[in-house]
Amino acid sequence: MSIKSAVVINPSKVLDLDERRRELCGALGAAGWPEPLWLETTPEDPGCGMARAAAEHGAEVVLVCGGDGTVMAVAGELAGTDVAVALIPSGTGNLLATNLGIPRDVAEAVAVAITGERRRIDVGEVEGAGIFTVMAGMGFDAAMVGDTPDSAKAKFGWGAYVATGLRNLTRRRAAVRIRVDGGKWLHRRASTVLVANVGRLQGGLPLLPDAEPDDSYLDVAVLTPRHIGDWLRLAGGVLLRKGSDAHGLETFRARSVEVQATRDEPRELDGDVIAPARRLAARVRPGALTVCVPAG
Repeated sequence: MSIKSAVVINPSKVLDLDERRRELCGALGAAGWPEPLWLETTPEDPGCGMARAAAEHGAEVVLVCGGDGTVMAVAGELAGTDVAVALIPSGTGNLLATNLGIPRDVAEAVAVAITGERRRIDVGEVEGAGIFTVMAGMGFDAAMVGDTPDSAKAKFGWGAYVATGLRNLTRRRAAVRIRVDGGKWLHRRASTVLVANVGRLQGGLPLLPDAEPDDSYLDVAVLTPRHIGDWLRLAGGVLLRKGSDAHGLETFRARSVEVQATRDEPRELDGDVIAPARRLAARVRPGALTVCVPAG
C-alpha cells in the first residue's frame, strides 16, 4: 500500500522522541495528510535503509528529522528519484536547511513540506565515498570536525567547533595539487580545500556567497593562511563578503574537481568524517535531488 509521506528521524538528535512524533504527525494530520510511515535511524544505518523503505512504500515526501549527516544519508538514496525531501532541522549545523531558508521551528518546517515549493538542487558526489548536499572537505575543516566530541556539539551547537577550530589553526599546511574540469594542475600549500554545493558555513558565515545549490556547478575554496594573522585577515575578508579577494582564499567553479596531497589528509562529507586519504575527487550531479523550500 502506498503512502503520502514518511518520516526518517535520528533519535539521537531529539530530546523527546514521543513529543516530536506527536508534533510531526499532528501537523501533518491537521493538513489532511494521513499518518506517515515512521522510520528511526540506528547507529548501524544513518538513514540509507530508511530512505529506501520510504521510496519502496511509495512516499511522495520524506521528512528528514536530523542533522546534515542524516540528510546526506537520505539524499544519497533519493537522489535521481522524484521523491521530495523535506528538512526538519534537528542537528548541530543544519547547513543545507540554513542555506535553503528552512526554519528551525518544527511546525514551520512541516508547513514548508506541506505548502512550500519543490526545488531541484544539485548534489556533489565524491569518488569512492558517496554524495554530499553541503560540502566535502580535505584538511583543516575535516580535522576540526573529527576533533569535536558529540557531547560538545549537543551542548553548544555549532559553537562547539570553535574550540577545536582554534586548536587546529596552527596545523601544518599540506602541499596539494588541484585540477578543475580536467584542466592543468595547480600547485598550492593549503590548510584546507572545500568543495561546496552551498556557500554558508556554521553561524551563517558566507564563505562562498555566490554559490547556488541549483546552478549545476560546485564551488571550490582553497584556504592558504600561513599563521594566526592570516586566519584573522581571512575571517575579516569572508565577513565582509570579499569572496575570492579575501586574504588567503582562492575560489573556483567547476563541474568536477580533483585534489591530490603529498600525505594522507583528514576528509569529511557534510560534517561526517570519512577515511583519510591523499586524494579527493568530486563531481556535480545537476538537479538530482528534489527538496521542499519555502514558497517564493
